[in-house]
Amino acid sequence: MSHDDHDPATPPPSGAPDLRALSAFVDGELPAGEREAVLEQLARDPHAAAQVAHWRAQKSALQALCGAADTASDGRSRANDEPAFIVVRAPAPWWRRAGLAACWLVVGAGVATALGPFAARYVGGMAGGDPMSFARRADIAYAVYTPEQRHPVEVAATQEEHLINWLSKRLNRPLSIPSLQEYGYSLVGGRLLPGEAGPAAQFMYENASGARLTLYVTGIGRDETAFRLFRDGNRRTFYWVSDHMGYAISGPIAEGKLREIAIDVCSSLGGRPESWQ
Repeated sequence: MSHDDHDPATPPPSGAPDLRALSAFVDGELPAGEREAVLEQLARDPHAAAQVAHWRAQKSALQALCGAADTASDGRSRANDEPAFIVVRAPAPWWRRAGLAACWLVVGAGVATALGPFAARYVGGMAGGDPMSFARRADIAYAVYTPEQRHPVEVAATQEEHLINWLSKRLNRPLSIPSLQEYGYSLVGGRLLPGEAGPAAQFMYENASGARLTLYVTGIGRDETAFRLFRDGNRRTFYWVSDHMGYAISGPIAEGKLREIAIDVCSSLGGRPESWQ
């Protein structure tokens, strides 16, 4: 598997994303100036943004499912450093490609066998059969990105104005970032994600002990006022729709506390949480 399939000696076609630069961005290998340039590119190029989101999800899936490890340029393992990302910029040896392919086949077969009919229903919901399936996407995004230590977000809270402008432009709607300071959570930053029918935004918060919450925002085709809870293991996601926008706040904290936070977030974003009482 490779981030980059074009000839290294051949520049990308005019208007096409520079896959090498995007790959280095995902791996945290770009200098500050070049990283800022890539962020600007992601803000205006949905194809590049989707590619970056795909690689990041691929990274976490490989680590979680296959126990993949990366090595630094000097050959040292990064197992005790940032969670690794497998990067193959030159054609990989056949045994490595075969091993990764076998890993995915085993994982896919195991999941299909273990989950059976439930897997089909779950995937069907992700594909759009369930109008509220954005909550599942929010939960998955929480599981994928909150473990990251060095790069949990694409744009840090220190650039909050840029973050808001960028994501508002991508979602084609003015966004605001609610404060969770009264609950002890500070903004870490945010990122752009692919949604079911368009882009989505994820804002991440962290408290003094390192626990994290995320707020997921995306466009929704229909409107309703229902307030629902989605559970997966010890994670909980309260989600709702307001003015054709879907919101989901996720975390592993107590259900009552997360509900209280969700009600406050909904109110601060112009929703009507009183209709849930």
